[in-house]
Amino acid sequence: MSARPTEGLRREQLANGVTLLVQRRRNAPAASVVTYVRAGFLDEPDRIAGVSHVLEHMIFKGTPTVGPGELARRTKALGGALNAYTAYDRTVYFATVPAANADGALALQSDAVRNASIDAEELRRELGVIVQEARRKLDSPSAVAGETLHELLYDQHRFRRWRIGTEAALEAFTRDDVAEYHASRYVPGRTIAVLVGDVDEDAALDMLRSRWADWRRDAAPFDTGPVEVSSPELRVRRLDGDVTQADLVVGWRGVHPLHDDAPALELAAALLSAGRGARLARLLRDPGLVGGVDTSHYGAADVGVFAVGAELEPARIDEALGVIGGAVRDLIEHAADRDELERARTLLRMRFVRGLEGYEGRAIALAASEAAGDVTRLDRREDRLLAVTPDSLRDAVATRLVPEGASAVAYFPRQSTAAFDLETVGSALRAAPRRPLPVAPVATPRRVMMPSLVTVRRTAHAVHHVALPGLDVLTARHGDVPQVTLGVWRGRTELEDATTAGLAALAVRSMLRGTTSRDNAQLALALESLGGVLGASLGADTLGFGTTVLSEHATLAAELLADVLTVPRFDDDAIAIERALLADDARAVADDSVRFPFQLALGAAFGDRGYGAPTLGTPASLAVLEPVTVRSWHARLLARGRTTVVAVGDADPLRLADDLAEVFAEAGAQAATDGAHELPRATIHHGVRVERRDRQQSAFAMLFPAPARTDTARHAAEAWAAIAGGLGGRLFEALRDRRSLAYTVMASSWQRRRAGALITYIATAPDRLDEARAAMLEELDEFRAEPPTLDETTRATAMLAGQAEIARQTAGSYASEIADAWLRGEGLIELDEPGRPYRAVTPDDVHAVARQSLDPAARAEGVLDARPAPVG
Repeated sequence: MSARPTEGLRREQLANGVTLLVQRRRNAPAASVVTYVRAGFLDEPDRIAGVSHVLEHMIFKGTPTVGPGELARRTKALGGALNAYTAYDRTVYFATVPAANADGALALQSDAVRNASIDAEELRRELGVIVQEARRKLDSPSAVAGETLHELLYDQHRFRRWRIGTEAALEAFTRDDVAEYHASRYVPGRTIAVLVGDVDEDAALDMLRSRWADWRRDAAPFDTGPVEVSSPELRVRRLDGDVTQADLVVGWRGVHPLHDDAPALELAAALLSAGRGARLARLLRDPGLVGGVDTSHYGAADVGVFAVGAELEPARIDEALGVIGGAVRDLIEHAADRDELERARTLLRMRFVRGLEGYEGRAIALAASEAAGDVTRLDRREDRLLAVTPDSLRDAVATRLVPEGASAVAYFPRQSTAAFDLETVGSALRAAPRRPLPVAPVATPRRVMMPSLVTVRRTAHAVHHVALPGLDVLTARHGDVPQVTLGVWRGRTELEDATTAGLAALAVRSMLRGTTSRDNAQLALALESLGGVLGASLGADTLGFGTTVLSEHATLAAELLADVLTVPRFDDDAIAIERALLADDARAVADDSVRFPFQLALGAAFGDRGYGAPTLGTPASLAVLEPVTVRSWHARLLARGRTTVVAVGDADPLRLADDLAEVFAEAGAQAATDGAHELPRATIHHGVRVERRDRQQSAFAMLFPAPARTDTARHAAEAWAAIAGGLGGRLFEALRDRRSLAYTVMASSWQRRRAGALITYIATAPDRLDEARAAMLEELDEFRAEPPTLDETTRATAMLAGQAEIARQTAGSYASEIADAWLRGEGLIELDEPGRPYRAVTPDDVHAVARQSLDPAARAEGVLDARPAPVG
């Protein structure tokens, strides 16, 4: 990193105990305000387990001077959106607004945290919403498996409890329970107030002092819960439900974040699953045993968990357990070589750097470090990782991750008969190590381009553009973190249907499995040694590949991406493995109570073609896609349209543009046409698709025809979504706050190049599905009947304009903005004054969109119905 994370930080502790942190950042005209309260799940007595999360909800319900819903509405008017989360040892409230509105956001946030009313009737309604949230969590196999793992690992510690609280306990909460918890835990000495953004430091400190210095509330000791005294032992839990794939998680007791072994365990997790070159990625994903694998070490207070999780076919669980156990044992029996350790360290460093780019992320990281006792710990994080040696890593793993101390949880499809018990799990975890094969290094050839090929070099809207035949390179400087975000994009050139659904996804995923000069592992390790992880993006209109690497490695990373695009290996066996994994992922969509209703609604709207064809395909469509079909698709892709390369970061944009033009010149030259390959406009049709499942909640998505990405009314459509959805939105207040129908209520403007839609979504109790549908249509009909008020429109457009203007906090967000404007919009001119089109939207503009779009007879709908099927 070019600077310490706390460089320029101003810290002050007020006489009442509140800690203030201020740091100026200039990447975007924005400010993030964060209130970090050291009170979370571990601070709750058993009788009111889950109260921290309930209180988080009630903080948004108003104060003596701000009524219910008004906090969200006023934050929208400031150009921001507020949010919060509750964790084991903290509850964090945050909002990002234009820098000029920082004091207004601080005033709202401090008032809410300090003076929450906790009205009894509001609490009763909100508890109904939180019960729906708890039910939604029960419909998530990975969440249930993860929480169950904690229960198995710990016998006494509060870490073992179901965090959100049980339905019965939640329904029994009283106003006094929540108010007393607020009074005892939300005290000055447990509060850290942070402002990070483009605001003068002295002015920022004055703002914070004015909002927090007069707070008086005495702190009193409270019971922090039992200390874990039991010894770890092998434990197993099998769960069954209405799912299509199995979820597996294996874990061990870890350590708290400040423990001397914490950096070693973090590195061990990275060695196992950070990047496609990691050990478990090569042992589990490459041969097709799992679709993805994730390893993490996390903790709080005096406990921690080291966990490995995967989603897979039930029949593969035994083999996957053996691979996981063997890989962990290998960390003990064979010390990691220094090159492998350095790769993992580099990836963790890049992850850390990216986490500090955004103002909210930086503010929360500063507060967390302060809460741990010393804000400058953030500066020493990299030193702690550098101090880990192969021997110290081996010692930490040998001490903590033994088979006899493991716990394992698997969530099976109800019909599965696969064995999962102490004997099978214990035997698998004691399996002999299975080391990945060594990887031979490969030299990176440098491409050379003749200068005469360059047709255009220009700078416009702060973006540098180099154009060649079939190629556009767009670069911009951003930030002071030594990294570059790099992406290569192509427009979608053909429509999929019921027989070819998933073809593009299969091809793109197969392209990540190596090139003609590098196999899968060589490609992954080459990029990860530069600090990047190879990722793919497959949208409805575009597809691409990208990474973020250290600035000095941008050109080398580009050469790897160019190979991925132009000369993928497309090995028959690798395509077959990827096809099987993609089929698993396609089946898993049906287990997702959000994604699945949207997929059903899109299918109802567009049929099984184009936008209506499932992006990941279906098991049936994927089964007939052969390697020759994938290779033919790739040849057609390169022969149509232009390649777009976008790079943003801390590098000279002119030199970077020329370097990337050299690298990708060959990719552009392969195109047979020099221009966009346009597909026809798509039409939304009325229809309903219903799927019945045995779940805790029903859900539906409604989709109405609306402006597309290139239509002039698109900003009014986004304003409608901002008025209807989100905290303080009409649908949120009517269906969630007043009727307690759901935890999740959404409204969005779905904009693609060839079509657009207004989409609404709700998840609710099965017996309230018909009520929720009727209520949704009733609220939407009001939008058709009357224009929104001027206040509603002003708040919504202020929020949209503010978010557009402050979006460039990170290199990745700026790169995405450039790519979207170039590929799907009206070009780079959209980058100038991004908030202006929103501020021009009037109530009549919004009403015109609503009146034209929200015709119930024109809607398409996808329904996940959890009610029992009718008899007869």
